[in-house]
Amino acid sequence: MPRESGIKIISKNRKAYHDYEVVDKYEAGIELLGTEVKSIRAGHITLQGGFIRIDDGQAFLFDVNIPAYEYGNVFNHDTTRCRRLLLHKKEIIKLGSRVDEKGLALIPLSVYLKDGKIKIKVGVCRGKTQYDKRETIKRKDADREARRAMTRYNQ
Repeated sequence: MPRESGIKIISKNRKAYHDYEVVDKYEAGIELLGTEVKSIRAGHITLQGGFIRIDDGQAFLFDVNIPAYEYGNVFNHDTTRCRRLLLHKKEIIKLGSRVDEKGLALIPLSVYLKDGKIKIKVGVCRGKTQYDKRETIKRKDADREARRAMTRYNQ
C-alpha cells in the first residue's frame, strides 16, 4: 500500500493571524495517542486558544481540543490534555530564548498531514494592538475592492 505524499491542511488558526503578528514559523511533530491520530485525520481539532510553553527543555502544547474519537470506546483520550511537541534541542533552546523577550508568544498556527505524518506549524508571535487590527482589516478590504474593480474592468 503506497504512503500518502504531499501536504493536506487539516486545521488553521485564523484567529491567531488576527490577534498576533507572526514573526517566525517552525514545523514540529506532535506526540499523540492512537485515538487522537484517528480524530485528527477525521478533521476534528480546534486550535483556537491554544498556546505552547517551554518547560524543562521540552515544548508542550496546551488548550488544544481534540474531541474523543467516536469509535474509541474505553481507550479514548482526554480531550484537552497537554501534548509534547517534537522539536530539535537547538530549536527548543532558540524558541525558549525568544519567548523570554518582551511580548512574544508561541502559538499553534495550523495542523497538517505531511507525507502521512501529523505536523503542527508553530508561530513566534507578537500581540497586535487594536489599532494594528483595524489597519489589517482596512488593508484587506481595500485589496478586495481592488480585485473586484479589476474583474469588472476585465469583463
